[in-house]
Amino acid sequence: MKGIVIAGTHSGAGKTTITLGLMAALTARGYTVAPFKVGPDFIDPGHHSRVTGRASRNLDGWMLSQAYNQKAFARHTVDADIAVVEGVMGLYDGYDGRSEAGSTAQMAKWLGLPVVLVVGARAMARSAAALVQGFEGFDDVLSFAGVCFNHLGSDRHLGYLKEAMDGHVRMPVLGGLMRDEAIAIPERHLGLVTREDHDLSEENRGRLASLIEKQLDLEALLQGLPNLDLQGNASTPRIETRKTGVRIGVARDAAFCFYYPDNLELLEAAGAQLVFFSPLADNRLPEGVDGLYLGGGYPELHAGALAGNRLLRQEIRQLSRMNMPIYGECGGFMYLCREMGDTDGHAFPMTGCLPFATRMLGRLKALGYREVTQSMATVVGPAGQVMRGHEFHYSTITGEAVDLPGVYRMTDRTGMDKAADGFVVNQTLGSYIHLHFGSCPQAARHFVNACGQWSTEKSNIKGTVHETP
Repeated sequence: MKGIVIAGTHSGAGKTTITLGLMAALTARGYTVAPFKVGPDFIDPGHHSRVTGRASRNLDGWMLSQAYNQKAFARHTVDADIAVVEGVMGLYDGYDGRSEAGSTAQMAKWLGLPVVLVVGARAMARSAAALVQGFEGFDDVLSFAGVCFNHLGSDRHLGYLKEAMDGHVRMPVLGGLMRDEAIAIPERHLGLVTREDHDLSEENRGRLASLIEKQLDLEALLQGLPNLDLQGNASTPRIETRKTGVRIGVARDAAFCFYYPDNLELLEAAGAQLVFFSPLADNRLPEGVDGLYLGGGYPELHAGALAGNRLLRQEIRQLSRMNMPIYGECGGFMYLCREMGDTDGHAFPMTGCLPFATRMLGRLKALGYREVTQSMATVVGPAGQVMRGHEFHYSTITGEAVDLPGVYRMTDRTGMDKAADGFVVNQTLGSYIHLHFGSCPQAARHFVNACGQWSTEKSNIKGTVHETP
């Protein structure tokens, strides 16, 4: 097996375009491509999966341990021909300016993979050689498979860059992509548009593959990659699954699409059967569910449709009152609240499981890694349990004060205290934090156990789901 990391000199250099193009070209050649993404992002992995036909996994140097990252990489490359790992930010950008912690470079070294450096070369010529030379010499341990230029104006522009590299850098020039707005993926407030709203059609995937084949020396790249000695991937067991009979409903549609695949797999390994439903399209929950998991996404873009699905909102609220274990994060948390407001002052009723109102802001409210310590037992663990995750949202809790203290004591990656989060009513837990269960696998098992306990007790619960005002 072979593998590469696609890294940029900075955010916006074009590494996502190059990554998707390489994945498309390799897949078109018949390779089985194992996709990965460095960092907590949900959107890029969705596009990876569309191109490769395989779930893209997040690798993260802060939320997850080095051992977890290495085992996850080994486990999900067992049957692959090549692994393609998209980096985060610039190659050496991490938590601070003093170390490589959290950077793409650190992950490349943990996995033993060479780097393809993507340089956004708009309006650059000979200066690009100095830039690449600096990246090449900054870390003697890191290895490079080559440099790829992006945002080129012409073939002549690429010729200037090749001349500049000659004699100044060791890594080969793999080629470059011309400026082409037709292959750009639109953006909005949380980043690129998701695969649910901007599906890469077969035609567009073919276009990406063709661009890579024509404008990059893919053959030279593949021949220059070393074979990886991943003996661990053959001996790394898949996560052992137990049987419980527990059914967990997972919200999945254009409004709720942010899930770490590891979270879902760890729930399955803990014994859950996951059944998916759409709060946008389904007016009833799947039959016989014992708990609910509502991930993040873009509920604010679908607030009217979510509010209009009154029957489902009422069913979820009633089950919350009947003490069903329900876990919602970020967008899912907003859906569990009483109402959701947009930036124009319009308010839309949500499920009302939690007594808050939320409102979208015109600016970023919170962004960053979070370490969570539970101050009391919840459906995902006992008091004192420590988990890690990520926060990224434009909405805030607003309206009249509600006397419901947060059950998460939170710090950021530097250890600085953050405002309490995590709110519980009955067995409904909602939070703005996207937890990665890989940071604390027992959280998934605890949630499944809570659902199983409720399942055995629900026959004794009086009352049925019915319409309420």
